[in-house]
Amino acid sequence: MQGARQARKYRLQGAGLDLALPYLMLAPGLMIVLGVLVYPLWDGLRASTRAYRYGSPVSDVGLQNYVRLWSDAQFLNSLWVTVKFVALSVSLEAVLGFALALFCLHEFRGIRLLRTVLIIPMVITPVVVAIVFRLIYASDAGMLTALSEAIGGGPVQILGNPLNAFIGLVVLDVWEWTPLMFLILLAGLQSLPHEPFEAARVDGAGAWRVFADLTFPMMRPVLAVAIVLRTIDVFGTFDQVFVLTRGGPGEATRLVSIYGYDTAFKFQQTGYAAALFVTIGLVVLALAFSAIRLLRRVDAS
Repeated sequence: MQGARQARKYRLQGAGLDLALPYLMLAPGLMIVLGVLVYPLWDGLRASTRAYRYGSPVSDVGLQNYVRLWSDAQFLNSLWVTVKFVALSVSLEAVLGFALALFCLHEFRGIRLLRTVLIIPMVITPVVVAIVFRLIYASDAGMLTALSEAIGGGPVQILGNPLNAFIGLVVLDVWEWTPLMFLILLAGLQSLPHEPFEAARVDGAGAWRVFADLTFPMMRPVLAVAIVLRTIDVFGTFDQVFVLTRGGPGEATRLVSIYGYDTAFKFQQTGYAAALFVTIGLVVLALAFSAIRLLRRVDAS
């Protein structure tokens, strides 16, 4: 009798251990995630409700930092510059990435080398890209000025002119990140079923008709995901702007990331900067959820 009880006890211990083992193995990873992701978010939220002096909290101000944001002309201007930068960059990257993906979908001699070359800009460190473009844009000894003088023109003003500096920043972002859009869309094109396209060819449909009726509708979910990913990423652009223009000239390229940096480290308004970044994070989250809901409606229809 006692032997049977001992065997039953050991079986229960074994079953309990089997149930607990997955959670025990996940526990270290979960603790790391909580430490490096959740705690900084919580600390940022807490900092956004405080006033700081010389880096130390001096009082709780509740939601005053959030209210102040929407009457801050500099913040509103930087938000508008960011929205323009995101819309222009992501649109151009989507169009160019889609065109490149369609072109590289065909197999021909040298296609593998071409695909490899096209993704090179994406793997270069953003700071290095910004330094290279700063050398290209320099009005005194830059490559554009050298080309202009070679054909009889004068110095090319990129970084000293507000509109040109903004366009130059968009060109840099498009050059560096179109390859990411290209890779995502090329993978989507390669995963499409072949049967509808073969049937369309049998029916004598032209290239444009195939694209409009088959390729684009079937690629819409992939394109939407690529645009959402790039939109979220572009909102956080900092390195290239900091190296290339530091937000200038004037406030022409002052994105919210640059304004937040200036607010936190130049003006020493840590709580206000935390409120700014929390607000931008919520805006990006709202955009992502809206895009996902839109995508679901498109799929349902």
